[in-house]
Amino acid sequence: MSVSFPQFETPRLVLRAFTPADVPHLVELAGNYEVAKNTLNIPHPYHEEDARRWVQLTQENYQQRVGYAFAIELRATGKLVGGIGLTLQARFDRAEAGYWLGQAYWGQGLASEALAALLGFGFGTLGLHKIVATHLVDNPASGRVMLKNGMVKEGELVQHTKRDGHYHDLWQYRLLRAEYAPVAPA
Repeated sequence: MSVSFPQFETPRLVLRAFTPADVPHLVELAGNYEVAKNTLNIPHPYHEEDARRWVQLTQENYQQRVGYAFAIELRATGKLVGGIGLTLQARFDRAEAGYWLGQAYWGQGLASEALAALLGFGFGTLGLHKIVATHLVDNPASGRVMLKNGMVKEGELVQHTKRDGHYHDLWQYRLLRAEYAPVAPA
């Protein structure tokens, strides 16, 4: 029996499954180097084949219950503006959250709103014990999104990743189920 992918709404957003119809929008949004450089997993340049593989991977991860990747779309227009998800580590009742938005949508509180919904899903629906997230030290705006949602800075991972031929430091944040308090929409 197939269970449908979860979908939920916030005041301004719909979080839903990625579909093949999202491919051209993914190429447009994720193809911007300013977006890609702040992530660990979006290649640059970003091609249609990358987007098709991504959509397929999100469906496979959901079917295997190892990850939930949600397309972020604006409720008012139905326009795709980014993505957010959880990569599960079921053995530890833990997940890592990750998110990105198209550059035109930065600074509007959309990532904070999407992360609030994702945390509620992780702790409420999935029954997780801990959710972690990291950001490149050079991207403090992402850290502010985590802090707005009650996440606690846990530590610095020095030269932990490599992107564009350079090693990068990451800040890691956490939220335990016992620390979780839903954030009211702005």
